[in-house]
Amino acid sequence: MKELKSIEEFETLKNKGKTVFMFGADWCGDCRYIDPLMPEIESENDDFTFIHVDRDEFMDLCADLAIFGIPSFLAYEDGEEIGRFVSKDRKTKEEINDFLAAL
Repeated sequence: MKELKSIEEFETLKNKGKTVFMFGADWCGDCRYIDPLMPEIESENDDFTFIHVDRDEFMDLCADLAIFGIPSFLAYEDGEEIGRFVSKDRKTKEEINDFLAAL
């Protein structure tokens, strides 16, 4: 999964097709739990571009987007938010795929 490098890149990517931003952090156990599952989730949902956002590096962006728990997923299509899976709970592969299928 590609890593977000800048706020400018976030603005560009959210306006370009269907993009899912996964917010997480290296120290987050629940984030580490789903990391090995993400390549499979990405291949099963190839109509989306997946971007990892380091919560610690982009704290202001997270605050602006009301991302307070991680891991969290925020989906955009051509600049419009189409869904969010935001909570402090551990997420399963099935829950993530269900979220993406509902978009």
